[in-house]
Amino acid sequence: MDLIIVESPSKAKTISKYLKGKYRVDASGGHIRDLPQKKLGVAVDKNYEPRYVTSPGKEETIRRLAEEAKRAGRVYLATDPDREGEAISWHLQTVLGLPEDGENRIEFNEISPRAVERALAHPRKINYNLVDAQQARRVLDRLVGYKLSPLLNNKIQNGLSAGRVQSVALRLVVDREREIAAFVPEEYWTLTAELRDAEARYASFKAILEKKGGKKIKISDKAEADAALAELAAGKYVVSSVKRTVAKSHAPAPFTTSTLQQDASNKLGMTAPETMLMAQHLYEGMDLEGEGHVAFVTYIRTDSTRVSSDAQTAARKYIGETFGAEYLPEKPNFYASKKGAQDAHEAIRPIDLSRTPDSVKKLLDRKHYNVYKLIYERFIASQMAEAQYDAMQFEIANGSYTFKASGRALRFAGFTVVYADFRKEDDEESKGLLPALEEGQALLSLGVKAEQKFTKPPVRYSDASLVKAMEDKGIGRPSTYASIISVLTKRKYVEKDGKYMKPTEVAYRITDMLVQYFTDVMDVGFTADMEEKLDEIEEGGKDWRSIIAAFYPPFEEKLRFASTDGDELTDVMCSKCGSPMVRKTGKYGKYLACSNYPACSNIVSEGAAEQSETPCPKCGRMMVIKSGRYGKFLACPDYPACKSTLPYGEEKREDVFEGVCPECGKPTKRLKTRTGKAYYGCSGYPACKFMSWDVPTGEKCPVCGGALIRTSRGAVKCSSRECSYKVPAAKKPKA
Repeated sequence: MDLIIVESPSKAKTISKYLKGKYRVDASGGHIRDLPQKKLGVAVDKNYEPRYVTSPGKEETIRRLAEEAKRAGRVYLATDPDREGEAISWHLQTVLGLPEDGENRIEFNEISPRAVERALAHPRKINYNLVDAQQARRVLDRLVGYKLSPLLNNKIQNGLSAGRVQSVALRLVVDREREIAAFVPEEYWTLTAELRDAEARYASFKAILEKKGGKKIKISDKAEADAALAELAAGKYVVSSVKRTVAKSHAPAPFTTSTLQQDASNKLGMTAPETMLMAQHLYEGMDLEGEGHVAFVTYIRTDSTRVSSDAQTAARKYIGETFGAEYLPEKPNFYASKKGAQDAHEAIRPIDLSRTPDSVKKLLDRKHYNVYKLIYERFIASQMAEAQYDAMQFEIANGSYTFKASGRALRFAGFTVVYADFRKEDDEESKGLLPALEEGQALLSLGVKAEQKFTKPPVRYSDASLVKAMEDKGIGRPSTYASIISVLTKRKYVEKDGKYMKPTEVAYRITDMLVQYFTDVMDVGFTADMEEKLDEIEEGGKDWRSIIAAFYPPFEEKLRFASTDGDELTDVMCSKCGSPMVRKTGKYGKYLACSNYPACSNIVSEGAAEQSETPCPKCGRMMVIKSGRYGKFLACPDYPACKSTLPYGEEKREDVFEGVCPECGKPTKRLKTRTGKAYYGCSGYPACKFMSWDVPTGEKCPVCGGALIRTSRGAVKCSSRECSYKVPAAKKPKA
């Protein structure tokens, strides 16, 4: 039986159901190989060769897939249709020993019986341009993240991370917050006249002052407003211009990854990561009662608005039958994708239009249903006729002043019968048609309202607006937007104020330091240009290693300067490479570091420190007293080989001996962990490293040989969880 390998078990389940047992379908669970987690994994001195290792926990998966591949007549690699999916297929091909030029790669934009069968009929070779583009991004991101993160941890605080795209996105949030803080509101006044025809045949309407002497007017204070009110009171209102038109509103394009995230944020209040998780489930397939595993939508990581001719034909048929022929445009709607879009993929759309949102409302949970309904209705609307409005606009003169009034009323709903964008609450045109007035007609004033207002600062980024900003500025790609926002939130670089992002204090420090030393890496234009270079690799015009080679040496030089800037050069030579050591200040005080960083990362403690009477709980050496930002603490003198620390004062406490060590017979001491939890350790430490959470009796279990301990209630039991030996506490005599 032929074998098909996909990424997720859910996707495998859906495809297996569609193929009705004719193929064996299994999942790799994503990447089976990647760069190592705790090492750089890139041979900088060997043309930036990546050093791939088996992904943690994937040994059994590889073994299983290898066995299945040996038994299979043919192996098909059906990972996602993008760079990441192509790279996963290449790793599978390599690890499973499949021929490099074998035609075993298949791809489909939707998980449907027809799409899968069509893909199986047209297998192809691995596209190495796609693989190289993914490798270039992975290596580039590893070099930047792996080198910048330690610098942040050293200069600012532990637990920080940086990223080629992540840090630029964070800069957008920080810069916006600074714009808001620096914003100085400016006063301005609006004048709104309530007017009515002299014969009172029509209801009154409102008009806003726009011009004086034919030029745009800006009233800055109350004095100017009062002066204008006085002039208007002495004048007369006359209709100077009337414009009647039929305004048209074209249907929006079907969703891309970016616009789906924006719409879900605006209309459903969902975060970008949450939206993508729901969409991923809808793409891979979900269990429906009575039907089994079913896929709902096409591939969800796309920046293309293209729609297949089959899908377009099906949509037009559905619209005609459901809404009527008048809701169909004369020619099918086509939408141009943005520059640089990967147009090989379609836009996000439903797979089967007969599976309407109403038909699955009771089968899906609320969030999955809401996202599916959004995708379904946006796609149907994209293929519908324009909405039409009867629109009217007046200009009304009073001396040298000109007021403007506008309004519109729906004439033909078109696509809005299915899908409507939000309109601003203060949009005058949404409030209906104006009365049927003519040029030269005199009007009566029912009053003019002068209202003081102030300019408003820029709005903080929400998930939706940050995604749009990243897309507009060319930062990252559709597949990365949600993960970037997720990292900013999880790392606590931003916190939510309602739906808006507010940078935390550490975000300013990270951004300022990176902008100071790595201007190009933090530059939006530079990041966008790098994305274009990665696209050129995919298109076959660029060697991926040459792009890394052009970037890394200057970056490494800036890294070296940043790591030593402000540090004092000493006459101590590095014991590893012979370069001079520099004196640096970290969160635990001063230390010496090699000036040849990052090529050499040797660091040593500086000077003699006062020794305590407390042994290191990890290596046994007597700990030393150091001073940090929070005062004194105990540290192992073997730092950085041993990074053990304890609160200051441990060596001055009076030792409490309680219990007997069952290993060597010495008394045990009552000690505390960093969190204050009590435990008992042998006083012969480090020669004897026995410890127990309960008081040891000094005896061993007669059943299994484990240590016997005394509980807080006086019972004696075996310390081994697998042994049930226990002697209950003696009962107290009754009084």
